[in-house]
Amino acid sequence: MNTDEMPRLGGWQQTWRLGAAAAAGVPVWLSAGVLLTNGQAATDSWFAIGDPLVALGCVTLLLWRRRFPLAVAMTVAIASTASMLATGAALLALTSISTRRRPVEIGSVVLAYVVASSLAVGLYPVEDGDGATWLERAVVPALTAGIAVALGTAVGARRVEVRSLRERAESAEREQAARAAQARALERNRIAREMHDVLAHRISLVAMQAGVLGHRSNLTPEESSTLLRGIADGSQQALEELRDVLGVLRADPDRPEPPQPSLDRVPELVDDARTSGLDATLTSTVAGTPSDALGRTCYRVVQEGLTNAAKHAPGAGVSVALEGAAGGELRVTVRNSRAGARTVRPLSSGFGLPGLGERVALADGTLDHGPAPDGGYVLTARLPWPLQPRER
Repeated sequence: MNTDEMPRLGGWQQTWRLGAAAAAGVPVWLSAGVLLTNGQAATDSWFAIGDPLVALGCVTLLLWRRRFPLAVAMTVAIASTASMLATGAALLALTSISTRRRPVEIGSVVLAYVVASSLAVGLYPVEDGDGATWLERAVVPALTAGIAVALGTAVGARRVEVRSLRERAESAEREQAARAAQARALERNRIAREMHDVLAHRISLVAMQAGVLGHRSNLTPEESSTLLRGIADGSQQALEELRDVLGVLRADPDRPEPPQPSLDRVPELVDDARTSGLDATLTSTVAGTPSDALGRTCYRVVQEGLTNAAKHAPGAGVSVALEGAAGGELRVTVRNSRAGARTVRPLSSGFGLPGLGERVALADGTLDHGPAPDGGYVLTARLPWPLQPRER
């Protein structure tokens, strides 16, 4: 764990750690005082004054153990040679550097601590035999150092685990936000396609009627009035549909979207085209009611076919055929004959059929379109119609 990745300690956390380090050295210091050989005045003077001062310096130095971990740990371990009271500070420094889990650093500090502890026992002459002296100089420091290393390693592993869990949680939140943003973008794209499908049909019919009105001078007043009324009605419907779509774009996320047209609205679509001047007919042999998504796709196919017929083949006859049943496929065919008259064609965006192909592909269907042998044009969509659970 890098130094800059370690969690920062507050005032209370720092205080109780330093207090625990100072308190851990008190029993060692008192034990050494009890075992001191009588008559060592210089040693007694150092024990009473020098030892606590060195320990105080070591505890103070621990304030920088996270900024300079190896330097502080080595300094405190070496300084503990001259201070029994600094044993707790040395153990805290060893525990702190063990949280980094770097074997070379830990091994060097442990070696320095064990050597310092052996020299510290030699600095204070005590009334013990050789066996006790060997135990104090080797085994006890090694055991205490092992406990400190184990504790520090466990704390370091825990910190890594906590940091990993925190990063996972933050990553999950970022992914969730990204998925939400992607969902909003996809929804806006879908609404934009809906806007194209809805408005392109209406505007093409209005443009066709305006073209007829502008290029035919032999119309009767009744025919002119019918065309003008169709232009006005189509424009009004286009504005209303545009207002609905923009309302969806501005709506709150919790507000439900208005119902979208489905298969049952296809006859109305053909009637509108017939009213606008297209010679449109509808033949349906559909058995059953498809799902809303399938019906909506079917509606858009018919709408795009009528729109293209109004744009590119004004005056031609248009036939719409629907056939299919659940468990098979729903087939939609829009066929128009050769254009009977030439009029000024309205500008086209060129995105109608590609967008329709994408919509059909999302429904796992296929879309075919191209010229017919009689000079007309055929648009055919085949959409899978799976059985509903209640129909199985």
